[in-house]
Amino acid sequence: MDRVVAECGRSGLRTRLLAPRVVVYFVLAMCLFSGQDHEEVARLLMQGLTWAKRWSGSWQVPSTAAISRARVKLEPEPLKALFAEVARPLATEETRGARYGRW
Repeated sequence: MDRVVAECGRSGLRTRLLAPRVVVYFVLAMCLFSGQDHEEVARLLMQGLTWAKRWSGSWQVPSTAAISRARVKLEPEPLKALFAEVARPLATEETRGARYGRW
């Protein structure tokens, strides 16, 4: 994640509440928790990052406006690059029902 964010020129020089890599995690978490509001997704994300030992120290849930500004600042390039790097078909040529005609 950090490498992809850095390659897209979005690495923050300062340590901040919504560092670019955390915003990428947040956007992915929004997909998992699509029925929740931004602040609840941020809270759930931080619980997960803390549990996975990817975040330490104190943290407060940012406002919806702060989250929106961070998403705008991030822009879509890091997510596109991350998708291009990790997305692969799960089916093989032999997987029954995974193909339709030439697709």
